[in-house]
Amino acid sequence: MLLPLSYLIGSITFIVGLKMLSHPDSARKGNLIAAFGMTLAIIATIFLYRDHNGNPLGNYAWIFGGLIIGSIVGTLAAKKVQMTAMPEMVSLFNGMGGACAMLISVVEYHHNPEPSVGMFLVIVLGMIIGTVSFAGSIIAWGKLNGKIKDRTIPGGQAINFILFAGIIAMSVMLIGGYSSAPALFYGILALAAIYGVLFVMPIGGADMPVVISLLNSFTGVAAAFGGFLYDNPVMLTGGILVGSAGTILTMLMCKAMNRSLKNVLIGSFGGQKAGASSGSKEQGNYKEISMNDTAVLMAYASKVMIIPGYGLAVAQAQHACHELEKILEDKGVEVSYGIHPVAGRMPGHMNVLLAEADVPYEKLKEMEDANDQMGQTSVVLILGANDVVNPAAKEDPASPIYGMPILEVEKAEHVIVNKRSMKPGYAGIENELFFKPKTSMLFGDAKKVLQDLVGELKLV
Repeated sequence: MLLPLSYLIGSITFIVGLKMLSHPDSARKGNLIAAFGMTLAIIATIFLYRDHNGNPLGNYAWIFGGLIIGSIVGTLAAKKVQMTAMPEMVSLFNGMGGACAMLISVVEYHHNPEPSVGMFLVIVLGMIIGTVSFAGSIIAWGKLNGKIKDRTIPGGQAINFILFAGIIAMSVMLIGGYSSAPALFYGILALAAIYGVLFVMPIGGADMPVVISLLNSFTGVAAAFGGFLYDNPVMLTGGILVGSAGTILTMLMCKAMNRSLKNVLIGSFGGQKAGASSGSKEQGNYKEISMNDTAVLMAYASKVMIIPGYGLAVAQAQHACHELEKILEDKGVEVSYGIHPVAGRMPGHMNVLLAEADVPYEKLKEMEDANDQMGQTSVVLILGANDVVNPAAKEDPASPIYGMPILEVEKAEHVIVNKRSMKPGYAGIENELFFKPKTSMLFGDAKKVLQDLVGELKLV
C-alpha cells in the first residue's frame, strides 16, 4: 500500500512542479517539489518494491553505489558549468536519459524471452526512441561546444529515409515473430544510433533550440515506455509530462521560426546550406558610434529596449546589463527587454540568464509584445543578437532564415548593435540591419562595453 501511495505522491509533485515552472517566481520551488517527488519514488522503490514472489530488489551495493557516484558527478557538473555552457549540459543530460531508456529495453529484451506482442512492441519502441535521443543529443552537445562541426552528407535525406524504413521493416520482422535473433534486435539499435547521428549532424544556425526541445520530447516518450515495462506510474507520468511538454515546446519553436515539424522529423531540418542567400551582395558602409554618444543618446531617451543574444551569454554580461538598466531607470528612462523565442542556444536561454541577474520578469517582453512596442521605442540596444533581428528573414526569399519571425528593431528611432566584429551570426549569413541608416555599431566585448557605458552614463 505504501509503494502505490509513494508513486501517487511522486506523480502529483511532477504535475505541480511542472505547473510552477511556468513562472520564474515559482520555478525554483517547483523544481524542488518535483525533485522531492522523484527522491521519494526512488527510496520507496528501493525499500518497498517486491516482485511476484515477494522478494525485494537486492543488489543494494550496486544501487547505492550508482546513486552516490551519479549524485556526486551531477552536482559537481551542475555547479561548475557556466551559463554559456548550459545548453550543451542540457543536451548531455538529455542524452543520458535516452541512454537509460535504451538500456532498460535491452535488459528487458533479455529478461523476457517470450514476451507478448504488446510488451515486445514497447521494448522495441523504447529502445529505438531512446537510442535516437541519445545519439542525437551527443551530437548536439558536440556541436554546441564546438567539438563537432556541421556536416552536410550528400543524399542525406535519402539515407535517412532508407535508415528509417530499415528500422521499421526490421522491427516488424522482430515483433511479428519472423525472426527472434538477437542480431536483428541489435541491428535495429545500430541503425537507430546511426539515424540519430545523421539526423542532427547537418543541423546548424538558429535551428538548434528546436532540435534540443525535440530530442527532449523523445527522451520523455522513451521513459514513458519504461514506465509501461515496469508498471511504474512515476516513470509513466514523468515520461508523459516530459514528452508532451517537449513536443509542445518544439511546435512553438517551429512556429517561432516558421519551420515545418515534418521537416524536423524526416531529418532535413536546418539542412539548407547557410550562406545561400544574397548576403554576398554589396551592402554599403556601416557607421560606428562612440561610447560617449551612446551614453548621451540613451540617457535622454524616453524608452530603451535591450535585445539580448548569445554574445551576451558568451561575455557573461547579464549582471552588467542589469546595472545598465538600473542606472537608466534612475534617469527616468523606461527600460524593457525584447526576447526572441530562439535567442541563444536553447529555449528560454535568455530568460534564464537575465533571471540569474535578478532582472524583473515583468520587463521581459515576448516577441509579439516587443514588436508592438518597437515603434514607440527611442533606442534599441542589441547585445550579441544577430539572426533574430536580421531583416533578410522578411526581405530575402533566398535566405536560409527567410520566413522566420524576427524582432522588428527597424521600427525604433535608433538602433545600436554591440558585436565583437562584423562576422556573420550562427546561421552564417550577413545581416543587412548593420548597414541601415538607423543603425550604429558599437564594437567590443559585451560585458566591457556595458561596464564602460555605465561609467559614461554616470557622467551624463
